[in-house]
Amino acid sequence: MSAAPAPPRAADFDNSLTAFDQRLAQRRMWGVVFALICAALTLLALMVLAVLLTQIAEQGWPRLSTKLLTRFPSRLFPEEAGIKSALWGTIWLIGLTSVISITVGLGAAIYLEEFAPRNRLTDFIQLNLANLAGVPSIVYGILGLVVFVRTLHMNYSILAGACTLSLVVLPVIIIASREAISAVPNSIRLAAFAVGSTRWQAAWHHVLPMALPGILTGVILSISRAIGETAPLIMVGALSFVQFVPGRSVAPPSVDTSLTWLGQVVSDKYTALPHQVYTWAQDSRPAFQELAASTIVILLIILLSLNALATFIRARYTPRL
Repeated sequence: MSAAPAPPRAADFDNSLTAFDQRLAQRRMWGVVFALICAALTLLALMVLAVLLTQIAEQGWPRLSTKLLTRFPSRLFPEEAGIKSALWGTIWLIGLTSVISITVGLGAAIYLEEFAPRNRLTDFIQLNLANLAGVPSIVYGILGLVVFVRTLHMNYSILAGACTLSLVVLPVIIIASREAISAVPNSIRLAAFAVGSTRWQAAWHHVLPMALPGILTGVILSISRAIGETAPLIMVGALSFVQFVPGRSVAPPSVDTSLTWLGQVVSDKYTALPHQVYTWAQDSRPAFQELAASTIVILLIILLSLNALATFIRARYTPRL
């Protein structure tokens, strides 16, 4: 018969406790070191960003005026140049992109999360959405050139640019909307079903209002990304020099001519603020460098305004949760 194992001694217990305390102290030390490294890297990134923003503001702030917003670009007289055509092109591009991407993206998210069966097809769609969110925007530009410009004969129009930008932001909108909808407690749906609501009524009247803050966050981040995109617009025909606003060949809209005017606008040629910055930044003359910096400042103001609007809307609806 084998001898019974010796009972543990108090000394062995004390040694193991001492080793555990030493390892715990080492883990805590490395945790503090890692936190300090992360804080230092974050501070370094913020310092670099502050330096860049300060340089851009110092270079572009003197050129900020109403003239910059109300005048067209000029290749010969930079002191008289403005961003009127690029500003209106950006407004129309982002407006159409928002309508297309939010409508399609939110509808797809509601269907995939609330109505679609859980099978291999939906898993395949979810996997591809995650992959598409990381695809470079230039790839979407090439796709937009082939599909919208050449196949669907949209030509180099605002509509083609908006459809291309919608492809860029759709995966992020769908993923963010699905996450926000899935975060709503299932008890909300069951309570709606208990009082006789249909599946659509439960989703529209109960689930969506609770998921709205998260949905808005994804939408605003996506639209902010679309505002700064340049590569897809170059592929689908954004012009470098434009001295007109979209819809310039049609009289101001009225009740009878509004559809004609809108059709002219979405089929017109255009430029955008990021493309205008890209064009001016390539010119080595200091005046054009100042124009590029002032346009960047305006872009930053637009982005900050959008984020402020999103914060306000989230704060408006969050107390209802």
